[in-house]
Amino acid sequence: MSSISRRAFLHHSSLYLAGIGAGRLLAADTAAEPLLRVGLMTDLHYADKEPTKTRFYREALAKLDEAVEVMNREKPTVVVELGDFIDQADSVEREIEWLKTMESHFARLAMPRHYVLGNHCVGTLTKQEFAAHTKAPGGHAAFEENGVTFLILDACFREDGTPYERKNFNWQDANLPKAELAWLEASLAKAGGPVVVLAHQRLDMDKAHAVRNAAEVRALLEKSGKVLAVFQGHSHKNDYQQIAGIHYTTLVAMVEGSGMENNGYSMLDIMADGSLRLNGFRRQVNRTLNHA
Repeated sequence: MSSISRRAFLHHSSLYLAGIGAGRLLAADTAAEPLLRVGLMTDLHYADKEPTKTRFYREALAKLDEAVEVMNREKPTVVVELGDFIDQADSVEREIEWLKTMESHFARLAMPRHYVLGNHCVGTLTKQEFAAHTKAPGGHAAFEENGVTFLILDACFREDGTPYERKNFNWQDANLPKAELAWLEASLAKAGGPVVVLAHQRLDMDKAHAVRNAAEVRALLEKSGKVLAVFQGHSHKNDYQQIAGIHYTTLVAMVEGSGMENNGYSMLDIMADGSLRLNGFRRQVNRTLNHA
């Protein structure tokens, strides 16, 4: 697709819908069909170990199975897991065993799946080891669906640029290194339509759960004029902020709480006018996000 502005893309999308006899459908109309549906989940922290406080690690497997079943029924175009797929083990071999178990269940999805690296994904493993046992790229990546560009960020780097692995980091020291910032700027410039950013550590704050250079990242997103929203995890709670017209939505963690009633995952509908509908399941809240 040639390089066009977000507004032009949205206008084009509306014309496309009108051309197939659906021009009467507006984002405000709850019967409107989305241009694209994306399944989202985060922070499963699967591990074969006893619970600690509010985290029930073994139950993540059954919670994932429920989410996969729902997504196979709802048929989103893709599903994205936003990090901390597994929890940290006491050895590389044990952590790979947990990862293989989770991947065998996640692979039951009938559609393509994508992964964001979380700090626990590479607490013991290297990024290459995580990628070797999943379909993850092992770092930042981009993909496009129906004219929407998705940018997967990797903030699992120390401030000195060293990638997380083998317990070499403080989880509060998360950063996008210079090379990734350059990639992000180039990817935003290249995007021909609207952009959705997918992250683990938060980009909408400057506290413990945030990327340390989040302000620098936000400046690039804002400068592009193409970013509809950022979806993130890490702090384990439902949260939301709008900054400079960009929606920053934090999704609830699946590991928190015992029992299926404490599960949480969502379907994201991207509408023709650029608005977004986050349809939550279990503890994940619903949100309607209108474009600025």
